Amino acid sequence: MLRAVPNSWFSWNFTIFDNTDAIAKIDLAWVREAGELQIHKESYKVYRERMFKGDFILQGDNVILARAEKPSAFIRSFRVAYNNKQYILEAESAFQRKFVLREGEQIIGSVVPEHAFTRKARIDLPAEIELPVKVFLAWLVIILWKRAADSAAAGS
Repeated sequence: MLRAVPNSWFSWNFTIFDNTDAIAKIDLAWVREAGELQIHKESYKVYRERMFKGDFILQGDNVILARAEKPSAFIRSFRVAYNNKQYILEAESAFQRKFVLREGEQIIGSVVPEHAFTRKARIDLPAEIELPVKVFLAWLVIILWKRAADSAAAGS
């Protein structure tokens, strides 16, 4: 199981740990839903195809490795295409920050906050999913958590 830890109290950039070893970094772009993943010494781009709509993309060496479609602006879920398979990454319920990964009807993994008042998270995804895609799935969840936090801040 992996852990995502924010780089500082107010940061939306994260370091991904496997036990105590830092194995990846998620750096969010400031102006749009994009960023960069650093995994070991490799760099990957993550971005949305168009400013306010379109698929979310994981790209490495100018090759698209995974793609996530957000079917509705009102539902916290993605349809993820990776390695000729389809997955659903979705909030477990409307009132929780826990996300589950489904293949068909079966839950095969999750991204879960460590507790209610933190952005630290446990990333528990199947071994057959490559590390860059695991980090991409965590990035998708972080994007939705950030949207929720930005909306809450704007409303107060």
